Amino acid sequence: MGSRKLRIALLTAALMVVPGMTNTATASPEAGAAQIVADLGVGWNLGNQLEANSNGYPSETAWGNPAITQALIDKVKAAGFKSIRIPVSYLRTIGAGPNYTIDSAWLNRIQQVVNYAYNRGLYVIINMHGDGYKSIPYAWLICDAANQTEIRAKYLKVWQQIATRFQSYDNRLILESMNENFDGQYGAPTQPCYSNINAWNQIFVDTVRRAGGNNSSRWLLVPGWNTNIDYTAGNYGFVVPTDQYRSSSIPANEQRLMISVHYYSPWDFAGEENGNITQWGRGATNPARKSTWGQEDYLDAQLKLMYDKFVVRGYPVVVGEYGSIDKTSADSTNNRYRADYARAVVSTSKKYGAATVYWDNGHNGQYGFGLFNRANNAVTQQGIIDAIKNAR
Repeated sequence: MGSRKLRIALLTAALMVVPGMTNTATASPEAGAAQIVADLGVGWNLGNQLEANSNGYPSETAWGNPAITQALIDKVKAAGFKSIRIPVSYLRTIGAGPNYTIDSAWLNRIQQVVNYAYNRGLYVIINMHGDGYKSIPYAWLICDAANQTEIRAKYLKVWQQIATRFQSYDNRLILESMNENFDGQYGAPTQPCYSNINAWNQIFVDTVRRAGGNNSSRWLLVPGWNTNIDYTAGNYGFVVPTDQYRSSSIPANEQRLMISVHYYSPWDFAGEENGNITQWGRGATNPARKSTWGQEDYLDAQLKLMYDKFVVRGYPVVVGEYGSIDKTSADSTNNRYRADYARAVVSTSKKYGAATVYWDNGHNGQYGFGLFNRANNAVTQQGIIDAIKNAR
């Protein structure tokens, strides 16, 4: 790993193994975190495809992308990615209570797409994505809704079905409780919203652990408020779930929970859809096109927050989304800075023991995040891919 401290932790753990004995209490809790982060390598998001919906019914082609194919996933693997995050929405595929049965055809398609990656040896992260957005029709995982008893019952039943479906998959499959859940206002966390998010995370962990098979020992990924680093690592109310139902085979001082955050700072460079801020980092040549904040020092400080709060306690951190949109229509040099940005996020994450998963929404051209053309599986941003793969 990039961090000297993590390298020392791994070496120490290795030296303490006695032949014929299992290394348990003597291993540093950081060692397990470092290993799963190393195994995940650099990751890629399938983006909105299984989140896309029409009138509340998930439809992978509803937002302009073609159907997902094995060939696309093979191209992603060939490009050097080791893990794939598959965001999923359920919405109106969930039936009525008290069973809240997920439509079997939708679960089958999710499993098929997971298998595209899993059967090729890739790590796979699947989450519950659009069900928590107030802007999405028929979203229901809403932290300030009045019907929390119903929401919790529904959430439990849905995750019970998902975990049961994937119970035979090994630890290359990681389940993620939710996406960017918050009250919809981009300010400090509010209550009881944050307490409800914490409660959902706890329901998720308990439900998955008790769903049988390999679920008792697999890695589980949970976010804080809106996957925001400050609101997760700071004193704003995030509570790491307890993990009382995990397998007794896991050494007591090791974790099987990971913390999810996203990184799109500064937003005026990474996501704002205009041509004003098109350059980033110390290599920027035009100060007028560079944001006044969110540069390398800020990135370093943000990832250090996560390291100091979670990684040192054995909880791996996953930057489950990051990236920047294409603004070459306003500045022909923009892709150079997009590559610099991606390289810096991956490099700094490695320094602080975090894994990274680039956000690719399948859109190329103006304001797109795409690295591949999903119509023909061609690479469209080799420079950014190279920056990600070669970050040290």
